[in-house]
Amino acid sequence: MAKNPSSDFVLRPFEGLPGETDWVAMREIVPSATATARTTAEYGARDVTVVTLLPGAWTALHRADGTVLLAVQGIVGSGDVSRDLAAALLEALELEPGTAVESGALPGEGPRLQDVLDLTVPFEVTVHDSFDYWLDPSADLTPELKQNLEDAADGAIPTVKVSSVESAYWCSMSREFLRWARPEPEDDVIDAISRLHAKRESGLAGGRFVGAFRASGLVVPVWELPRGTQAEDLEAPVAELGEKLAKALSIKEPLDANERRARAGIVSRQVTLR
Repeated sequence: MAKNPSSDFVLRPFEGLPGETDWVAMREIVPSATATARTTAEYGARDVTVVTLLPGAWTALHRADGTVLLAVQGIVGSGDVSRDLAAALLEALELEPGTAVESGALPGEGPRLQDVLDLTVPFEVTVHDSFDYWLDPSADLTPELKQNLEDAADGAIPTVKVSSVESAYWCSMSREFLRWARPEPEDDVIDAISRLHAKRESGLAGGRFVGAFRASGLVVPVWELPRGTQAEDLEAPVAELGEKLAKALSIKEPLDANERRARAGIVSRQVTLR
């Protein structure tokens, strides 16, 4: 029986793309953000705005002003998110302006984002506190659309990108937290944090490391912060912690007994997001 490519599961769908950790963050932990991308010459060298979410569970939108938006959240398709997103993007490029791509049948064999996007174009993320990027600037804001924008913003967790390191995001829920998508292999990250934890150096800005979760094949460590901590308070402490993590990641010796105990506690608190 022929193998159905749509059933193949890809653990790290964004591997090989510029800014893999930010792709993961936009899909899994950031409510509202946009980022820059461009298709290859083979696919028209078209500018694309990658977004976290679109209204109506759309996967892509060819806005009336010609802008093409591709949403990374909410898409449910095959086991390869990269192929699903590439299929939605290519469909949007062919649509008339003002038309959206809705979730539909599973894509068959076809290119992935890694094939469709120009990998020399940096993936630069801008976090927003609203969803106004949905709008064509020249379009009228109807009462229904205004309500949709307000409802989406009201349900979004306040989130800010910390600029001193890559792919670290402050957010405010019941408490303030930092979630930091890491590009290194999961075991290496957990070992490094275990080394710091055993030395009581895994904290951040007076807060504490509380665990990690897996998302799109990467590990995302999480720190709970002192109540009231703001994103701007984290710039220097996160940079300092980043240096400690880099040093710990460079150590190749096996964990000692204290580090192994720290690791066991960390692993027991992990969850997986796909």
